[in-house]
Amino acid sequence: MYKVFVNDKPIIFTTSVKNEEDYPVYVYKNTIIDELIYKLKLGKLKGVYLFSNDLENHWQSFKINLKVITAAGGLVLNDENEILFIYRGNKWDLPKGRIEKGEEIEETAVREVEEECGIKNLSIKKKLINTYHLFVQKGEHRLKETHWYLMYSNYKGNLIPQTEEGITNVLFKGKSDTEKALQNTYLNIKLVYDSYNNSIKK
Repeated sequence: MYKVFVNDKPIIFTTSVKNEEDYPVYVYKNTIIDELIYKLKLGKLKGVYLFSNDLENHWQSFKINLKVITAAGGLVLNDENEILFIYRGNKWDLPKGRIEKGEEIEETAVREVEEECGIKNLSIKKKLINTYHLFVQKGEHRLKETHWYLMYSNYKGNLIPQTEEGITNVLFKGKSDTEKALQNTYLNIKLVYDSYNNSIKK
C-alpha cells in the first residue's frame, strides 16, 4: 500500500477491497489521475482508494508521469526520549529537506536536521518510512518522496530555528506535548510517528 497526500487528502494505492476510511474506490486502470487530483484539491473528495491488481507496476507508472523530488528527514530522540519538532507555517512538523547533488540520502537527512534545528551529535538508528505528497511547481505536479530516519542526539546546547526556511521554533517535546502537536500537523507526520511507535513495540 502507498499513500500520496494532496492537500492532506490521501490517494491510497491498494490491492485490498477493504474500505476502512469510507472513501470512494477507483480502479487504477480506469482512472484519469489528473482529474482525481483536481477533485481532491477542490475538496470534492476527502480521500480515495485506488485499487490495483498490479500494485508495484501501477505505482511505478504513476511516478513516471511526475517529477519526483527526493527529500529526507528525521524523528530525533534525546536522552529523555523526547521528540524534536519544528514549528513552521502555523503547524508542528519534523525537520526534513531536499537532497543535494552528490549526497547519499542518509547524509541529506542528517544535514537537514542539523541546518533546520541547530542541533549536533546526530546519529541514525534506523530507517522508518517513506512518505509522499503532491505539490505544484512551475505549473506542474511534483511528487515529493521523503525518506524518514529514527535519530538520536545527546546535544544539550541551544536549538536554533532556521528562520530563512520559515521555521520559528524548535524544541523537544515529551509524550503529552507530542500528542498535542500531532493535533496540529500534517498527516504524513502522523504516519512517521506511527511508524516509530510500531517500531518500538516490536
